[in-house]
Amino acid sequence: MKFSKQFSLYESEATHFLQSLKKANPQLEQSQRDGRALLWDKAPIDLDVASRNKDARVAQQPYVYQNKG
Repeated sequence: MKFSKQFSLYESEATHFLQSLKKANPQLEQSQRDGRALLWDKAPIDLDVASRNKDARVAQQPYVYQNKG
């Protein structure tokens, strides 16, 4: 769908705000990428190590403070 020339020149207030924010803080995008990498980008999981860790766990008794026997 092709818009007329009048609509193709339109920029919303949000777009203007983001452009001015990026001009004021040029390092903003890089800091966002660093924050995303810190919280979300994780190393791949080795399935063999994960299964060995799961098998090595000792099951906890249902009520921890109860003595056995």
